[in-house]
Amino acid sequence: MSPIPFPIHIPFVELLGFELMRFDGGEAEIHYEPRAEQLNSFGVLHGGACMTLLDVVMAHAARSGNLSMGDASPGVVTVEMKTSFMRPGEGRLRAVGKILHRTSTLAFTEGRVLNAAGALCAHATGTFKFVRRLPAEGRQIRELQRKLDGAGSD
Repeated sequence: MSPIPFPIHIPFVELLGFELMRFDGGEAEIHYEPRAEQLNSFGVLHGGACMTLLDVVMAHAARSGNLSMGDASPGVVTVEMKTSFMRPGEGRLRAVGKILHRTSTLAFTEGRVLNAAGALCAHATGTFKFVRRLPAEGRQIRELQRKLDGAGSD
């Protein structure tokens, strides 16, 4: 199985070296081989990198649910995430995410990180909100904030 391109450009995901393997029907799979600089003082995957992997795989599972509706364009933002760590993440890892339930504005998801032997390293649940994609520069929110900041000065 060869990696497929991520549907959107996420520089942090590229920096970590995540590889998207599956993205459809409310499910996603990402493979990841941690590098030395992504390990903790015990020489295993840093918990923050593991949580990022879970966040990204669950977000992609949430977005992939839109494919069946003919629309992959809405973005998602993490509203809430709970993570449990079972064993150290070592070697090549496989993360799988899936939608458990979906509404018109929210996706409730589950994610797992498995080691090369298929043993569960970490499990997470997450809630994601579907949002309209805004341009990164010149966002209207900045204009609104300036207006609000000026409103209280009278």
